[in-house]
Amino acid sequence: MSRSGEKLLSDTTIRNAKPKEKVYSLRDGNGLFLVLEPTGRKWWRLRITFAKKENTFSLGDYPVVTLAMAREESLKIRSRSAKGIDPGVFRKSEKAQQSGEGTFESIAREWMALKSPGWSPSHREKTRSILEKDVFPYIGSRPIGEISPGELLAVLKRVDVRSSATARKAYSTCKQIFVYDIPSGRVSVSPAIDLHAHLSPRIVKHMAAPTTREETARLLRAIDGYAGTFIVHCALRLSPMFFVRPGTLRGMEWADIDFQRAEWRIPIDQLKRRQLDKLARRGEVAHIVPLCHQALAILKDLHQLTGNGRYVFPAIRHKDQCISNNTVRSALRGMGFTGDDITPHGFRHMASTLLHELGYPSLLIEKQLAHSDRNKIRAVYNHAEYLPERKRMMQAWADYLDDLKAGKEEKAIHFYNNK
Repeated sequence: MSRSGEKLLSDTTIRNAKPKEKVYSLRDGNGLFLVLEPTGRKWWRLRITFAKKENTFSLGDYPVVTLAMAREESLKIRSRSAKGIDPGVFRKSEKAQQSGEGTFESIAREWMALKSPGWSPSHREKTRSILEKDVFPYIGSRPIGEISPGELLAVLKRVDVRSSATARKAYSTCKQIFVYDIPSGRVSVSPAIDLHAHLSPRIVKHMAAPTTREETARLLRAIDGYAGTFIVHCALRLSPMFFVRPGTLRGMEWADIDFQRAEWRIPIDQLKRRQLDKLARRGEVAHIVPLCHQALAILKDLHQLTGNGRYVFPAIRHKDQCISNNTVRSALRGMGFTGDDITPHGFRHMASTLLHELGYPSLLIEKQLAHSDRNKIRAVYNHAEYLPERKRMMQAWADYLDDLKAGKEEKAIHFYNNK
């Protein structure tokens, strides 16, 4: 007997049941019943109430789906319903997952396959990791067109508790995926609109760096006394002279060094990708770093060791790769500097602060920092803009660092006195 007192079906009863002129049903209890059609077809249905609405589900044809199988599936659906899981939504997600079409994960992977060739390796890995660890486990199997703003926000909130920066990255990525799928018709309105207001505020953290003469002198002396490998020592010595982004420095290639012109001509594909014109061709120069006398001497020495390879700073075990993004950071930590003292990116902040204090125009400093021009096409083709002035500034900057390291009195190296 069922809980309601109804007599339960048996396999014998079902097998012996004959079709009639009209459709009729045999009840098994707890909402499960067998439909018998005049054609002789027998199929299972389940009727339950969820959120005060009646739902009816087909569980398959008998005898492919046996009585025991129908009861087991019925129990699963009622159990999910009791836990507050909408059985209708769950079954649609399950079907979408089985077909592999139209789920958030399938669309996201399609989007990544299309977009990732233009991404840097680190951006590609970070995006994939965030989706696979923080998004797919919760909404990956859901039909993309049925994901609500509240459902997406719940996913982002889980990440926000751990890292607001990662939550915002996840939000930006999801927003792009929903917009990408709108033309398919599966998504009419993106559920990712204005959800950033519900996430923790962005925390602006400046990269740690020495910004006084005394702190800078201490750092430079420590770098001079570094006892690690010659390759890493050279990378450390050039970091304050060049003040380029850490990834640009470690990816430095010998093919881009022009010893005669005393220039490091950085191609477009080596710079920060979001600054660049999407139509720019590979191999075009996007930025020039003038090489001061001190930098040329370091590079000529290093060329004897690594000049036969591609990278100026090759990895120890894999010569076809450059040093990792943690190499310089680890060297700084090994010398006793913490993350609150200096980071690899902090050399840029250090140079910008001190050069401004020394009277150099912001225009020259920003140009040498390769900060993006709002007109991206102009930024690409003006890579040599103010080059004579920048060459003088970079040589004077290297001389100034030498004086700080030697403990000499500060020299006036104002831009206008170096024409």
